[in-house]
Amino acid sequence: MSNASNAELPKIVDPYRLAEHDGVLEGEIPLSGLSRFREAVLGFEKDAVCCVTLSFYQDGERRRIVSGELKAPVKLECQRCMEPMDSVLTSRFVLGLVTSDAQAERLPKDLEPFQTEDFSANLWSMAEDELLLVLPPYPLHDRSECPAKEELEAYEPGSSSAVSEKKPGDNPFSVLAGLGKTKH
Repeated sequence: MSNASNAELPKIVDPYRLAEHDGVLEGEIPLSGLSRFREAVLGFEKDAVCCVTLSFYQDGERRRIVSGELKAPVKLECQRCMEPMDSVLTSRFVLGLVTSDAQAERLPKDLEPFQTEDFSANLWSMAEDELLLVLPPYPLHDRSECPAKEELEAYEPGSSSAVSEKKPGDNPFSVLAGLGKTKH
């Protein structure tokens, strides 16, 4: 993806016309304009944008296809230390343009459907869907950069603060062993 264009990606286009003419669109979407995505991340810089490149075409079966790639800088919450971390979300995708569920069911398994109106598609919504799909379920700092790395090392086998040998009293169930031996 090139950063040659700083133009805002159009929100609504006619994807079928673009596919008939092998259209290519490049542009940016302000992350602040993607409300579902805004709620899913910790944050992003005030003027952060998602850089998008989309190619529209028809395949051998005359299905209309859009392939694309996108990239967006965000802040996520590390699930190890619960601190903010910078991340860049990237996605490459290929979608089949459909106007109904019936058309979507006829797509080959390797082609995800993107439902559109007859002559209009919301590209911002499509990009937002793709960003949500590539969000990591458990974002983590790199181990060496995580503020919680000292605590992690304390629990690793072989570390000086890890418990190296077990004593009979270390078993939390050892207390239960004596309960059955009551005197009458």
